[in-house]
Amino acid sequence: MFSLNNLLRPHILTLMPYSSARDEYTGKEGTFLDANENPLGSTTDTGDYNRYPDPHQWAIKQRLAPIKGVRPEQIFLGNGSDEPIDLLVRATCVPGVDSLLIMPPTYGMYEVSAAVNDVHTIKVPLTADFQVDTEAVLAAITENTKLIWLCSPNNPSGNLLQPNAIRIILDAAHQSLVIVDEAYIDFANTPSWTSELDKYPNLVVLQTFSKAWGLAALRLGMCFASEELIRVLNKIKPPYNISAPTQTLALEALNHEADKNSMVMQILNERQVLAENLRSLSSVQIVHASDANFLLVQFADAKATFEYLIEQQVIVRDRSKVKLCDGCLRISVGTTDENERLLAMLRQMHTVPSSARLPLGTGEEATKPELVSNA
Repeated sequence: MFSLNNLLRPHILTLMPYSSARDEYTGKEGTFLDANENPLGSTTDTGDYNRYPDPHQWAIKQRLAPIKGVRPEQIFLGNGSDEPIDLLVRATCVPGVDSLLIMPPTYGMYEVSAAVNDVHTIKVPLTADFQVDTEAVLAAITENTKLIWLCSPNNPSGNLLQPNAIRIILDAAHQSLVIVDEAYIDFANTPSWTSELDKYPNLVVLQTFSKAWGLAALRLGMCFASEELIRVLNKIKPPYNISAPTQTLALEALNHEADKNSMVMQILNERQVLAENLRSLSSVQIVHASDANFLLVQFADAKATFEYLIEQQVIVRDRSKVKLCDGCLRISVGTTDENERLLAMLRQMHTVPSSARLPLGTGEEATKPELVSNA
């Protein structure tokens, strides 16, 4: 039987959280002389930001809960999804002792957070069709495996992971948290795993405002879990982790869910057209099926294609050195004009003599910088 207390690091159980001024008094009216703020106002004309924001973002959670079909107490909001990723590692994994499990190719921050916290990473690659190798995953779990990361739809492959595989892991991993990262779930024709939270106390679901909601610059991530785990995350997070402008803009966005859904449909239509056109190019070998807002595309010469596109200021991600992604570029679905420009440059590439192309740089790092994140 799953027990969160058995999973948490011992000192987290007795940790006394920081008590902010807005924790001690949650009212909206009054003479505020408790937080050492500037009473005269802000040095900007765009708003009054001299008071600290709600440390627990209750207005957003109460508005978000019915949209997601969860209770407000099951929601944690972070500075991007990367904040709950890091907090989950810090809450559960003893440095140098515990481990977490990832399934490459996948989002890079799981392993980075493990490395930052001196936590061992177990790697069980996905199968050739980017699905979970369930038997290998179950065999790799040890008594010290505290976190199991599943990215669905997966990044960089774009596909949904088979629900039955995730369910088998949830049923078997009683001493681990199983985190399903759904950053791209709005682009997939499937229910979110948030509907299973009350069934599986070891389930955590991550989502984000960065993709479908079009709010990447705000850096606002969502984490859904048991109320017990959410209380732990609130206990160890920084006191004012989400700024007042971010909270205001997120609340405004939540009043426009229909606009978000409309943009999703436009992106899905563009994805289909882009995929069909890419498949018609002689340089394209495979356009992998996608449940996200991007396509993983295998080219006959990915390096040359990537460098030529950069020369033309068409920016994609080179994933050719990532496991199972040999020769692949990851292409975000753009607007109609952006997609048409990409396709035009790919067609043009094979009509321009290689000797006429300008050199992109001197050396591998100059031509193709590799970033930690797969975002």
